[in-house]
Amino acid sequence: MKGVVLTGRAGLAAGIGSVVVAATSGLLHVPGLLCVAAFEAVLGAGIALDLAQCGRPQDLEFDRQGDTTARLGTQVRVSMFIRNTGRKPLTGVLRDAWPPSAGNGVYAPAVPPIGDHSASPEPGRGIGDVPLHTPLEPRHAIDLAPGAAQRIDTVLTPSRRGDRRPDLVTVRSIGPLGLAGRQVSREVPWRVRVLPPFHSRKHLPSRLLQLRETDGRSPVLVRGQGSEFDSLREYVMGDDVRSIDWRATARRNDVVVRTWRPERDRHVVIVLDTSRTSAGRVGDEPKLDSAMDAALLLTAVATRAGDRVDLLAYDDDLRASVTGALPGRTLAVFSDTMATLEPALVELDGAGLTRHLLGRVRRRSLIVMLTSLDTASINEGLLPELRQLTRKHTVILASVADPRIAELASARGSANAVFAAASAELSLSVRRRTADELSRIGVDVVDAVPLDFAPALADRYLALKAQGRL
Repeated sequence: MKGVVLTGRAGLAAGIGSVVVAATSGLLHVPGLLCVAAFEAVLGAGIALDLAQCGRPQDLEFDRQGDTTARLGTQVRVSMFIRNTGRKPLTGVLRDAWPPSAGNGVYAPAVPPIGDHSASPEPGRGIGDVPLHTPLEPRHAIDLAPGAAQRIDTVLTPSRRGDRRPDLVTVRSIGPLGLAGRQVSREVPWRVRVLPPFHSRKHLPSRLLQLRETDGRSPVLVRGQGSEFDSLREYVMGDDVRSIDWRATARRNDVVVRTWRPERDRHVVIVLDTSRTSAGRVGDEPKLDSAMDAALLLTAVATRAGDRVDLLAYDDDLRASVTGALPGRTLAVFSDTMATLEPALVELDGAGLTRHLLGRVRRRSLIVMLTSLDTASINEGLLPELRQLTRKHTVILASVADPRIAELASARGSANAVFAAASAELSLSVRRRTADELSRIGVDVVDAVPLDFAPALADRYLALKAQGRL
């Protein structure tokens, strides 16, 4: 897309010229048409000179380099190299357009509506419904001699997960008089994949310490139905007498106990519910994003424990699947897969999900379902199917809870507050009954507020690991 543009200077010259023409024709008694023709001839000659002398934007070559992935909330730098292959120098301005969610912009104070004489807002606040700061897409000055190259850096701070792609790159070349120029817009493709932020990474060191204790790298060793024999050591006060090895005790003439470590190479399947309930917001983010954060922490812990982790995203059909990822690459592959997942406005097909899991997961595994503890969806679509899964697998159902409901349940002081508290308490009791019903059929339930959700799920996995229930 290309064309000819007139600058603000051309408009200013036209305005000043109109005044001069009017004054000249009146004072010197020169015919108005003659003055207009003379002025238009001068202005037209200037515009024609600019168009003849300015560089051709069509002669520019573009090449992008830079970051292709980033965690949500971090900055991304994308560089664009521009080369002038024409025979004329090119001076002008370049705009590298990105969608607003890519975060390409500097910020300037918003202009209040005309006639608004209200007091100045506090820093960080708006005037009425107008935000104090609005993004302004940066323009880059370019000055390229024939054969010369220039680098333009664009710093992005994405505000949403997913793939962010640029719009058109527009170059405007201005002539030496600054009256007119040529403009070209073209596509210069690139893709930045914005990954989930992984806020719960801060809990990883403490959970890995628990894992080392459970896994036998420190003296806290346990025995469970899924444990392997590790070594013998002397009995100390507090050891389980059932761990005493009587044969070794007789040989050594001292009480000796066996130590155990949980089995490695267990199979963990993480299921992300991407149905309509995952679109609900709890706190500052959708339930799906909280589920992703918990899934990433669990994946990091489980892979360090030597277990194999697979990922499914499901609503009324399979949306994403990762199986057999290399242990050192599992977290990166999961993050890349989750980046483009979005909630779908459909109900969760519990029967279809169960058929898929039973047909795909042959050996006994830990199945972690990250979904909503919604009574209607659980009772109607998922509860009958979970009974089939628990016969063959260990199942955890993890759901993020809304902390606002607990706050409302404890509110007092007015009739409205008491009514809201009663409604919130009813909601909590229904949620507890649903969790109890799931527990009765053998499902482990994790129900926690967003701040505690990811570490609570990791703790439940570590507890099952220590008990040998995987």
